[in-house]
Amino acid sequence: MKVAAIQMVSTGHVQDNLQIAQALLTEAARQGAELAVLPEYFCLIGLRDSDKLAIQEPFGRGPIQDFVAGVARSLGLWIVAGTLPLTASQPDHVFNSSLAFNPQGECVARYDKIHLFRFNNGAESYDESRVLERGSTPTVFSLPSRDGHTWSVGMSVCYDMRFAELYREYAARGVDLLLAPSAFTHTTGEAHWEVLLRARAIENLSFVAAAAQGGVHPSGRRTWGQSLLIDPWGKVLAEQAEGPGVVLAELDYRQLQHCRAQLPALQHRILG
Repeated sequence: MKVAAIQMVSTGHVQDNLQIAQALLTEAARQGAELAVLPEYFCLIGLRDSDKLAIQEPFGRGPIQDFVAGVARSLGLWIVAGTLPLTASQPDHVFNSSLAFNPQGECVARYDKIHLFRFNNGAESYDESRVLERGSTPTVFSLPSRDGHTWSVGMSVCYDMRFAELYREYAARGVDLLLAPSAFTHTTGEAHWEVLLRARAIENLSFVAAAAQGGVHPSGRRTWGQSLLIDPWGKVLAEQAEGPGVVLAELDYRQLQHCRAQLPALQHRILG
């Protein structure tokens, strides 16, 4: 199955971001992708965290969800809409939600980011809990591919990748492909991005697709980028350092089976 990780440098203007996303998704489809994954906050990275409150949508309807559904239909493409803000139960908060759309434009899965990022090194400070309500449910969806295999896909977002127990839950459920749309800071990305993603692939003997924000945003925030596609042996199949682009690779289910057969580590777990 050919998979595309879409890299963006989103701004505070939703329509501009959607226009860029559509162009990149169209290019991914032109190159033969069956699944394209947009990055976290593909629709908006504003001047303030609270800017996302103004564009929140109820689950199931709204201009951003309608946009992704329409592009999926027009391109005949599976699209995972990195994240967008969906209305939450707490006032002045939203869910940071990743939605999977099939080629008919139907939303088949929703994952609300479980782990909320907090970081302060004196020069940079982030606390997602000020605006985001955390999710609680690991989410898997099935993707029937042209390769004849129905792929089991586990959803996660950015900071989640530091919490191996989420991915162990997915491994126990037989997931073949782990998704990690992200907007990693440049500071933490330089230190930990690739090693964390390769570890998640290796320990769970799964493919990983990580679509990232990558560059300097109008707010002054700098995201790490380096969108990656990784095989179950931890090999990086494709990547892009910074800037908008389409990172594409063929994921071979036979390789997944081979890796799990020659090193059946998932059958050897004792704890947890």
